[in-house]
Amino acid sequence: MIYETNIKELKLFKKGKVRDVYELDDDKLLIVATDRISCFDVVLPTSIPEKGRILTKISLFWFDYLEDIVKNHIISSKLEDLPSYLEKHKNILEDRFMLAKKCKVISFECVVRGYLSGSAWREYRRKGSVCGIDLPEGLKESEKLKESIFTPAIKSTTGHDENVDFNYMEEKIGKDLANKLKNLSISLYKKASLYAESKGIIIADTKFEFGLDEESEVILVDEVLTPDSSRFWPKDKYKAGGPQASFDKQFVRDYLEEIGWDKTPPAPILPQDIVKKTAEKYQEALKVLTS
Repeated sequence: MIYETNIKELKLFKKGKVRDVYELDDDKLLIVATDRISCFDVVLPTSIPEKGRILTKISLFWFDYLEDIVKNHIISSKLEDLPSYLEKHKNILEDRFMLAKKCKVISFECVVRGYLSGSAWREYRRKGSVCGIDLPEGLKESEKLKESIFTPAIKSTTGHDENVDFNYMEEKIGKDLANKLKNLSISLYKKASLYAESKGIIIADTKFEFGLDEESEVILVDEVLTPDSSRFWPKDKYKAGGPQASFDKQFVRDYLEEIGWDKTPPAPILPQDIVKKTAEKYQEALKVLTS
């Protein structure tokens, strides 16, 4: 298992919750997915075996599948395209890295929801709306929405994602760009959802991240439609009215809720049975989506 990396030949650009990002030349980044897992925006001390490789393979699949809608930041995922001086790190990098274009990342998470779950369900119960979008009365938890909704989010000062309304996004980045990201996000979600359902997986919601390349063109960046960034539910077990079985890290979130963790660091160590079951869920998602 790889909890963190240390590639001394390269400058560390950013250490994310799961990915270690290095600078490679002035215009490229080396993005390495570790086996770290985060919940409620806190990195847990326990790794999930092969998680980084699984996330990378799933993201690369979706980047390719969705390229007809929007370009992405991928340059290569082949070891032979890396500089020879990184050969010594082959065992760590293999199937875990993306060589990507460096770009100006847009500071909004572009969330699309097709079902009422998670923070959207909690907000709906309080207000009858989600991110300023009014929804019909009487909806159940996990119910499918008549139309998919776009609910952007930002990082608050506490590190937790903060849902915002679309008007706020327009004010911050401009109406044209905000509407472009909204339309792209919904188009990506619709295409991916149809494919996933044909494989027996419901994508309840997901988040996309975008950047601007050197020509100020919008491109898709980060990870795409993984069990970390999405809610994946088995279609054959779906029933509105409560929480769902899942292929994603909701399983870990549920465990942490059950033991009463207050969602502030330090996070508790996960027991081995939770680690094993979580790894199995990630493996199954990869197999079902890409086979």
